[in-house]
Amino acid sequence: MELDYYEVLGVARDADTDAIKRAYRKLALKYHPDHNPGDAEAEQKFKEAAEAYDVLRDPEKRARYDRFGQAGVQGGAGGFGSTEDIFAHFSDIFGDLFGFSTAARGPRPTAGADLRYNLTISFAQAAKGDEITLSLPKHVVCSECRGSGAAPGSKAETCRHCGGSGQVRRTQGFFQIAMPCPVCHGSGQVIVKPCPRCKGEGVVTDTRELVVRVPAGVDTGTRLRVRGEGEPGEHGGPPGDLYVVLTVETDKRWRREGQDLLCTQEISFVQAALGHRVEAPGLDGPLPLEIPRGVQSGTLLRLAGEGLPYPGRQARGDLLVEVRVLTPTRLSKEQEDLLRQFAAASEKTPLAKVKKAAKKISKAMGLE
Repeated sequence: MELDYYEVLGVARDADTDAIKRAYRKLALKYHPDHNPGDAEAEQKFKEAAEAYDVLRDPEKRARYDRFGQAGVQGGAGGFGSTEDIFAHFSDIFGDLFGFSTAARGPRPTAGADLRYNLTISFAQAAKGDEITLSLPKHVVCSECRGSGAAPGSKAETCRHCGGSGQVRRTQGFFQIAMPCPVCHGSGQVIVKPCPRCKGEGVVTDTRELVVRVPAGVDTGTRLRVRGEGEPGEHGGPPGDLYVVLTVETDKRWRREGQDLLCTQEISFVQAALGHRVEAPGLDGPLPLEIPRGVQSGTLLRLAGEGLPYPGRQARGDLLVEVRVLTPTRLSKEQEDLLRQFAAASEKTPLAKVKKAAKKISKAMGLE
């Protein structure tokens, strides 16, 4: 949605330059990041006010804006990527407001970047939980210069090329473009005598060992956050965080569905008919499982609370045992005789007689 720059600053369309500057100073003070820490809405209004002031304070930009709207100042207005750009762009305004120049202010502290580490763990580690020691190469603040990049006993100096603003301006036709200073790379300062250990970078590469606690019950895709173990911050800013992303190996004994575990228990047709007691594979060892009489192949028997724990909770999933009834493929003569006796005895039961009579009637009526 296109901004109305006059409405953003709260001035009339015929307001003079002084009125526009006073309006911007008021808004800059109201929505300044130091007065509104962590307030994203205030930061957005701070940027919008700067964008509006950047156009309306310039007679040529203002004339194009009045005629064509934002399209008339495309590429030559606002769009500040950060509050640092605004401080550098309007160093005179903020120097008047707060009694310092951009060069004196120096770079603002910036939080370090977050890091990601992919970790594969066994099914047992995921089920029980574990503490795993990681050896990670990472950047750490240089102990010699304490992150400044300057040799001990020296300090960074104000960049002469940009006067400490961190930006240089180039004019292309009607447009004036602000670009990062090629000498100080936008920091506003240069290191004349770099630290011999870190070569002026302020950080060095080191190997750090840290212990990551894996909660019981985690699954593939779980992210573990280790605070303060990311990249170091710049200019005294806080370090980022380390995110350990887990991949859990499968186990041939179980299939996993959330926190429930599924396994298969094979039994003979005799055990299925008479019922039987077997041992199912549990996380802590074999579990007794009663097979009821007459169980059918494919039946699921549930052992409540014998599945995986829910991370950070006392509750657990269930162990589901799928019964698979095996049909023998090779029989001895004695076994065949016994099965035939069983089949004959089955035909003499009341239910078998009723089925036999119904079959005869259906045949006599021509239904078969």
